[in-house]
Amino acid sequence: MKTINPKTAFGATFFELTRRHLLVFFRNKIRVFFTLMVPFTIFLIYIFLLRNLELSTVNGILADIGAKEGVSLVDDKQLNNLIGAVVDSWMLSGILAISTVTVSLQTNWMIISDKETGVNRDFASSPIKRNALIGSYFVFNLTVTVIICFIFFLVCLVYIACMGEFLLTFTDFLTVFATIVFSSTLSVLLTVLICSFISRDGTMASVNTIFSTVIGFLIGAYMPFATMPEWVQNVCAFLPSTHSCSLLRCSFMSTPIDKLAGYITKSVNISSSAQLIKDLTDNFGYNLRLFGNTVTPAWQAIVHSAFIAILVAANIFAGKNLITVTEERSRKIKNKKK
Repeated sequence: MKTINPKTAFGATFFELTRRHLLVFFRNKIRVFFTLMVPFTIFLIYIFLLRNLELSTVNGILADIGAKEGVSLVDDKQLNNLIGAVVDSWMLSGILAISTVTVSLQTNWMIISDKETGVNRDFASSPIKRNALIGSYFVFNLTVTVIICFIFFLVCLVYIACMGEFLLTFTDFLTVFATIVFSSTLSVLLTVLICSFISRDGTMASVNTIFSTVIGFLIGAYMPFATMPEWVQNVCAFLPSTHSCSLLRCSFMSTPIDKLAGYITKSVNISSSAQLIKDLTDNFGYNLRLFGNTVTPAWQAIVHSAFIAILVAANIFAGKNLITVTEERSRKIKNKKK
């Protein structure tokens, strides 16, 4: 008789379950479409409604500084192009941060569907290890979230290239991609934890609507924290996804800001070039502040990792909720057995 290695069996089961989730998800074209539409809808709103508003705010800052210096900064085409790159990088990185949460939340319909139909109970009652089933949901969600966010990132690159603002280096590209994976890991752990307590599609739709509406404001994706009261900034700094947003901005905006700073220092004849850069970075929330202190990217990464560790522990305790089934479905199963 052939001996079956338990580790090999666990790995094969885990792989097949993850593959099953991915196949079911991507076969549902309507679900895939609406999941993709989450970041792209915000992207279109930004292009057609918000971009000019953000640029007008920056032009106001340039006009004020130019008036003090006796020069016209608004008419400098090169300067305006670099500022456009900073503005677009700021907003696109914010949309990416939102997408890691909203896409992951949308993807969790698989968990809710399996609960309502009793599929997860069928899995749990079979010889399948519970940890393999629970882990497959996480890996499936993370895979879908990273794929969709990466597709949106590529669209962002095409957009900034068409606008003549492509300043990212290959190192920046790798850094942004790594940050997307890092942020998606946190978002998946957070959303799966929340959805482990939800058993009905109607409840899931309500939670999704609330999250999609408020998350962009809470993490500073739609508007800079500098425009908010200080107590709001402090509260929002304790939200896990706030650090994801800030890390994505640091990786996405670092080169455009360096290019802008270099151009102002060398080519713009003003004495307050350092103040101009500070005003712009503060206005766009490039720096995350907590209780009046600037939180550096290194500390943001540490806090981000700490949140991941906390959420991993929370998901371990709440993992059994992923294989529960609704009471209504349980009654139907019992009635069929009778």
